[in-house]
Amino acid sequence: MSGDEKIPDIVIGRLPIYLRELRRLQSEGGKPTTSSRELGELLGISSAQIRKDLSHFGEFGKQGTGYHINYLIDQLSHILHLDRIWPVALVGAGSLGTALAHYDGFAPRGFEIRWIFDNDPGKIGRQINGIAVQSLAEMAETVARHKIQVAVIATPARAAQEVTNRLVEAGVKAILSYAPVHLIAPPEVQVSYSDPLTELQRMTYYLGK
Repeated sequence: MSGDEKIPDIVIGRLPIYLRELRRLQSEGGKPTTSSRELGELLGISSAQIRKDLSHFGEFGKQGTGYHINYLIDQLSHILHLDRIWPVALVGAGSLGTALAHYDGFAPRGFEIRWIFDNDPGKIGRQINGIAVQSLAEMAETVARHKIQVAVIATPARAAQEVTNRLVEAGVKAILSYAPVHLIAPPEVQVSYSDPLTELQRMTYYLGK
């Protein structure tokens, strides 16, 4: 990959999907290699698209041999900067935030929730999965002091933009929001959304035919 090549975001978005499937293949302990054809069949993506996506970053396989699973996992982890643990600040200690704090799938994939913030006096000081909930008033100082770059928002929609503003001002560069509202952030800050209701509504379009 050339230093000034702009990789399409849709390509970056598929890399974690490839990584997830490769790790599943690795966990099964079967053969040490796979192919773009096999990955394509497992993921519903054309083998040509997989090869094209990976070609943005170099040559990872050989004709007739395919991809060595462990090697490709290492390479994709490096490309996605997942060869380290990213400490995460979680904002919102309600039902969703509590569930996220207890979710054990983050750490094996490179993320560790280490701070939880809320503005409810009844929740501040309470332990959630071994983490004490801090006051939202402490968030900006804590984020800046620990140089936290990744945050998860699990607040009601009405609070999400103000939380986003404060996180960005404190130095956060990547935000995953579960709040059902579009957030405004500077272009250098990555914002993604997880909204199951939106996905359900998209699917029901096809059920009405």
